[in-house]
Order: sequence, then structure tokens, then C-alpha cells
Amino acid sequence: MALAADTAPTVGALIDALAAELEAARVYFGHGTATGRDEAAALIYHVIGLDHEDPGAYDRRVDAGSLAQIRMLLKDRVETRRPLPYVLGEAWFAGLPFYVDERVLIPRSPFAELLTGALYTWIEPDAVRRVLEIGTGCGCIAVAAARAFPDAVVVATDISAEALEVAARNVGRHGLEDRITLVQGDLYAGVAGSFDVILSNPPYVPERDLARLPAEYRHEPRVAFVSGQDGMELPARILHHAPQYLAPDGWLAIEVGGGAGLLEERFPRVPFTWPEFMHGGDGIALVSAADLVAGLRS
Repeated sequence: MALAADTAPTVGALIDALAAELEAARVYFGHGTATGRDEAAALIYHVIGLDHEDPGAYDRRVDAGSLAQIRMLLKDRVETRRPLPYVLGEAWFAGLPFYVDERVLIPRSPFAELLTGALYTWIEPDAVRRVLEIGTGCGCIAVAAARAFPDAVVVATDISAEALEVAARNVGRHGLEDRITLVQGDLYAGVAGSFDVILSNPPYVPERDLARLPAEYRHEPRVAFVSGQDGMELPARILHHAPQYLAPDGWLAIEVGGGAGLLEERFPRVPFTWPEFMHGGDGIALVSAADLVAGLRS
């Protein structure tokens, strides 16, 4: 869709035009948006500062300064194939904004749905006092967990010092410095005590699959993706050591994406629960401490 050069386009018209350009450029959508139209709207709304709940937003005119900035960001997105959240320096998770850059994976996990209410089917939020998150990245799951469990403190680990710099920025952005402790270390290294809930979205992509991913994924840190030959190396380590850190009535939630079958093959006697998600995504396994201990021993 072409835009008249001498008029300020409406938001709706600009979304149509940018969506067509993005689709024609064959960029990959998978970092918070699913279509060119979704991505165009995200870009325009971010630059102008619009509320997605504003029913009149589509009729607003886009001034020349905003239009120039939008065009510059669109050019970056198309020419570099950087995912839009990196271009904007912001991603949304569980209804909250987070700063992101190439030091961290872009948030897109169904943990967002779990931590905005779905997890309460299994876990009573008022009973949770200590939460451990393994592999925090930008800190989005740790922040969402602190909000989901208002009486809990959260310990969040990551092997990457650079990722923890981003996480610290986001913890501060949401005013949670007094409730979230960031620890640099491999999985449980540097962690002490027991936890009511352990959460992890670890690397789970097989080594052989990394080269097949679209160009956008190559901008994300490799260490956040790869986990051995079948993708289950790190998830298996997390499960094996979890009983040392889970409270007797605690719960573990771990994301393995499309590796659900592989995880069950590795742990055939562990009775995992696999929640279904209303807003897309899959591959998060839930297991109680008691069931995990029994399954590992049998």
C-alpha cells in the first residue's frame, strides 16, 4: 500500500503499508509477533507511545518526526534481520516491558501465562516464600515470579555476567531490588537453601538444529540456545539436582519446547504434567518435589 508523500498518514494506514513491506522483505516473525501486521503495529505504537487499548489510535495522524524514526527503525529491521525487540530495545512479557539487547534471549515463553495465573492451579501463591529461577537472561521470569508470588523472595541465576547486567537493569526498572537477588553461576552454583518453586527456561536446542534457524535467531546469544546433541543436557542436569534445592512440598517448572518427548524418554518414571496454554506455546513440564524424588529413585 502506497502512502501519499504530502500528507501525514493515519496509524492504521501506516500499519498497512509497513506490514506489506515487512512481508515483502520476508523477515521472520517469531520474537513476540506472528505477522507483518503485528510487527508493524508494535513498531509504530512503540515510537508514538500509543496504548494498544486505545480505540481511537488507528485514526491518529503520524507526524513527520515520528514517521522518520519509524522508517529508520524499519530499515534496521529489514537490512540487518535483527529481531524487532532488539531494534526497539524493548520486549513485553507477562504484560510488563523489559529492556533487551543482544546479550540476552528475547522473552517469548509461555511462562508468561503460567505466571499471570495459570500456575495457581498447582501452587498456592500465598504459601510461596522462596523462588529460584535458573537461567534468568533479561530477568523477565524472575520479575514476573516476584509479582506472581508477592510474599516471596526470588533468587535468579545465570552463567553470563553480561546477561545479569541486563537483568539488573530490569529488576531496577520494576523496583524489585529488595526481593530479587541475582547470582552469577552455572545452574545451581552459588545457591543455598531450599525453595518452594524452581523455574527454568534453559537452553534446549540440539546442536545440529542451530544452523537451521532463521537469520533473526543468529543475533541471540548462542549460549542461550544450545544444550548438547539432543537439547536435553542442561534440562537433565537441572532435574537431577533439583531435589537438593526443592522444599518437600515444592514444585519444579521447566521449559523444553519441542523436546517434551525427549525429556520423558530420559526420565520415564517422573510423572510430568504438561499444561495447555490459551495464548500459544507449549513444552513446560511441571512436577512436584515428591514425584520428582520418587521418579529419580525408582
